[in-house]
Amino acid sequence: MDWEVMMSYFPLYREALLLTVRIGWQGVFLALIIGVLCAVAIHLKLPVLRQVTGVYIELFRNTPLLVQLFFLYFALPKIGIRISAQACGCLGLGLLGGAYMAETFRSGLENIAPIQAESAQSLGLNRVQAFRYVILPQAVSSSVPGLLANVIFLLKETSVFSTISLMDLMFTAKDLIGMYAKTMECLTLLVIFYLIMLLPVSILGSFVERRLRHAEFGN
Repeated sequence: MDWEVMMSYFPLYREALLLTVRIGWQGVFLALIIGVLCAVAIHLKLPVLRQVTGVYIELFRNTPLLVQLFFLYFALPKIGIRISAQACGCLGLGLLGGAYMAETFRSGLENIAPIQAESAQSLGLNRVQAFRYVILPQAVSSSVPGLLANVIFLLKETSVFSTISLMDLMFTAKDLIGMYAKTMECLTLLVIFYLIMLLPVSILGSFVERRLRHAEFGN
């Protein structure tokens, strides 16, 4: 293990980490928005939207992110739609994650007993107010473990961004290995920087989950 080589590569990995984190979290936020909208459409049984949402979820949950990125980056330009590699990565991650987030939110909504909405409406809230102030907050709370697992999953999926020439962590590692054949050093740095990106999310997620669980039982 050549520590001097690793230190010389450190700035390159740091820049790759910043790019990976930026695109990864943009994709996660997009996925959360899509997931909430899709889950609401399914829960409220909105006509047409419910069917469209179901097709979208099945399509993106059952195809790999790599295939989706190839379609966005290489196929869409054939019909005149061109997007940058970074936008492609964000959009691909958001669409994939949205399908998983939708199912997580949907399961959280289905865990809420119907009597909750009936009680809220009996107190004078309309259907929208009951959903916004009573149902949705409880659904989000019960969905937190699944949401955190999805966030970590999506951030790890950024490793395929290198296939569309984004200078992410994986691209940087493969590029340096190809040029200098320092496999052990490059892969060690890759593991370290993925831990830097994902470990705080895991620790914070566990803390939030415990706090919500304690609040739920009044501790």
